[in-house]
Amino acid sequence: MPADFPIEVRRSKRRKRSVSAFMEGEKLVVAIPAHFSAAQEAEWVANLSARMAKRQLRRRPTDEALAARCLELSQIYFGGAARPASVTWSANQSRRWGSCTIADRSIRVSTRLQGMPEYVLDYVMLHELAHLLHADHGPGFWALLSGYPHLEKAKGFLEGVDYQSHLARP
Repeated sequence: MPADFPIEVRRSKRRKRSVSAFMEGEKLVVAIPAHFSAAQEAEWVANLSARMAKRQLRRRPTDEALAARCLELSQIYFGGAARPASVTWSANQSRRWGSCTIADRSIRVSTRLQGMPEYVLDYVMLHELAHLLHADHGPGFWALLSGYPHLEKAKGFLEGVDYQSHLARP
């Protein structure tokens, strides 16, 4: 899987054998020992950039991957009863984590969730899927979500993010 981000290789005289990779903004930094040959460098860069690309894809799935995950979550938690017509990322949701239009069975997930833990994204998608079965936030709605083992942890995580962003506003 090719990386779709710039790569910077940093050679270090202090490193003897260890190699590491990390994201610095939108750039992948690969740190290697200074004595590595060009072939060793190329091998490690290819290996680590492929790993990072897979990790980024898990943390920032495509619309198609979101839709597939929603169907999987619906099957696991709702017996497949919630079937969205579409699931897409939405960049214009600054106050909501997700939204569901019952009339056309479409689900939109805020791009603010990209990079958050998978259990948080799953919770938001389950929340929106539950709206396909219960329009309101009544007892029936929450009963549907009660089977998700990370429900309270995910809600707490999002509350913390909301609180932090509230503090950052002027």
